[in-house]
Amino acid sequence: MGKTEKNYEIAKECFAEYGVGTDAVLKQMNEIPVSVHCWQIDDLTGFEDFDAKLTGGIAATGNMGGKPKNQTEYFEQLDEALKLIPGRLKIAAHAVYLDNGGKEVDRDQIEPEHFTKWTAFAKERKIGLDFNPTYFSHKNSEEGFTLSSADPFIREFWIEHGKRCRRIGEYFGKETGMPCITNHWIPDGYKDTTVDKLSPRLRLRDSLDEIFAEELDRNYCIDSLESKLFGLGSESYVTGSHEFYTNYCTETKKAILCMDAGHFHPTESVAAKISSYLAFGQELMLHVSRPVRWDSDHVVIVDEETVAIMEEIVRCKALERVYIGLDFFDASIRRVKATAIGGRSAKTALLKALLQPIELLRQAEYAGDFTKRLALLEEIKLLPYGFVWEMFCEQNECPSVISG
Repeated sequence: MGKTEKNYEIAKECFAEYGVGTDAVLKQMNEIPVSVHCWQIDDLTGFEDFDAKLTGGIAATGNMGGKPKNQTEYFEQLDEALKLIPGRLKIAAHAVYLDNGGKEVDRDQIEPEHFTKWTAFAKERKIGLDFNPTYFSHKNSEEGFTLSSADPFIREFWIEHGKRCRRIGEYFGKETGMPCITNHWIPDGYKDTTVDKLSPRLRLRDSLDEIFAEELDRNYCIDSLESKLFGLGSESYVTGSHEFYTNYCTETKKAILCMDAGHFHPTESVAAKISSYLAFGQELMLHVSRPVRWDSDHVVIVDEETVAIMEEIVRCKALERVYIGLDFFDASIRRVKATAIGGRSAKTALLKALLQPIELLRQAEYAGDFTKRLALLEEIKLLPYGFVWEMFCEQNECPSVISG
């Protein structure tokens, strides 16, 4: 028996004392997909122009070398990162990662044929795909507004982009056999004091209605809408606020809500919001990120908020109603390892949540024994989660450490 097996047997016994079966947890871990975003690999540059600059309140800071110079290098690096993340995966692609064959294809002209490299890549690795329209870093977004623009030309351009992206999402779902979450985020907003906050939101509502007018097969494409509190250049007003999208999703049932862990006030917790949506039978998409003082999209680590998010999903028995995705970009560290670290950290947090003695905790809570509840929550922090993680990695032929 090797070291990993010996350590695992010790962990198995420790968790069994709290009524937790580690074998069942490892099986469950291999059934829950985490969607790894494609854009950490190249700082969200995409394939339209490898020297493109980010706009729309997004910034990938740092000057670490090794950024891919072409599609071949890009996919090689992405593949390298995925091999370091154990368990079931999806990849979230952005519309700017199209293969245009060297020809100019504007975003209101993209088709599924421009993304066949992604479906080939995914099918070869037996993973799913998610998709994101790119409503930023474009000449038609330079004024700070897209779907809520007062300019009919700008608005129609982005409406068409959204429609085409939904069809690409459906194509991804059909090709991979897994539903594709097509997530819409727009940078629209004002930098300074805003007088008319209503009109842009009315225009956004109408634009979304047009985008979602075509009914697609939900087995293949599920639309989500991602809110934000503020962005660079939209510090005072964001059209697509959390309240706006919550109401739109609840009222129309045309999309589900996407919550990004970095898109709220620093004192707000995404984990605390989850049960309020589940109580009304809603599904959610999550972008697990790490803000440092602002929406800085730092690489995900096993911090309190990430663990709390995973705990809430597990405690609510909502693993089939909450879709877990990642969103971060850091150009100050090696991009491949950064992708792997974030993916592994999200899975580690999920593993910790699944290994909690939830029934014991519930019993103490229902009995009003809050002393026991607190004692249990503190005691289990010292359980050997790392030994279970090592076994999870070994079962998936993945290294248990990547710091070398």
